[in-house]
Amino acid sequence: MNTAKDIKIEQYKRQLVYYYNILMSVILAVFGLIFTFIIPDRVMAWYLFGGLFLMVYTYLIVRKTYSINVMVHSYIIIATLFNFYIMLAFWNNSIASFVWLIPIPLAAYVFFQRKYVFIYSLFVLLNIITGYLISKNFSFDFPLHSQDDVRITDTILMVSNVAVISLLIYFKDKIKRVEIYHEIEEKILNPEVQPTFVTEKAPFADELFEKIELVMREKQLYKDVNFNISKLSAEMDINSSYISKSIRAKGYPNFNNYLNMHRIECVKRLLTENDIEKVTLMYIYTEAGFSNQSTFNRVFKQMEGITPSEYISSLQIH
Repeated sequence: MNTAKDIKIEQYKRQLVYYYNILMSVILAVFGLIFTFIIPDRVMAWYLFGGLFLMVYTYLIVRKTYSINVMVHSYIIIATLFNFYIMLAFWNNSIASFVWLIPIPLAAYVFFQRKYVFIYSLFVLLNIITGYLISKNFSFDFPLHSQDDVRITDTILMVSNVAVISLLIYFKDKIKRVEIYHEIEEKILNPEVQPTFVTEKAPFADELFEKIELVMREKQLYKDVNFNISKLSAEMDINSSYISKSIRAKGYPNFNNYLNMHRIECVKRLLTENDIEKVTLMYIYTEAGFSNQSTFNRVFKQMEGITPSEYISSLQIH
């Protein structure tokens, strides 16, 4: 039975495959148009457009019926073989065409276990060595291209691979976050691990709390009058119960207490930075996220032990 973590990771992987197909469709179309209109090479143009059609057509057919792992395994093998002809065709002009194979180990790292990273790395290396040996020992009637032509194709090739690698890294980060948050859930929230809670809770609680603090301080989310734990959950893409547990683990009674701490700190900072005779107290507490003075007075007295007026008087004395 799939857990919530597995379902979320599966969704991210399918999104990655979807966006990758869009990206590669654009890249293949661009190269196909280049070899049709800018660098005339009819065979290469038809080969690229054929690959574009095959990729899109098969994806539309299998995307809902096959598992994500089967699709990715099949695509890596077929795409590598598809690139083999391109690599041979350009070997005498530029060996950069094997750069298309570089994202394959990274894709294996995103989708599969570590052993597949090693397997597909060897697979890529074997393809490059095979391409070198064939080009050395056999002659093919591939068209030669000028340096300007090669410069154009190599530039677009590098930019395209940067885009592909960036896409893979982006989704790997999203998947890693799901895994981390699931681990936090297991370590902190699962009552079955209560005996080891004391020793294992702290690092995970600290890690999550540091992220919460970073987001709160950098984006100053507490200044939003209507800000609550649900908005922070949406901002960080983390379950609100994890946030609540992490905050309580750091000694705060609840999220509102933690939120008010940030607001009171902001008020004290603004009182120090501004001349209270030139700005109103209303400006100070509304800028910090309080909706009205009665709430501000109550929270300030609760957290500081003195009223705002008494605190202001103490500042003026000093």
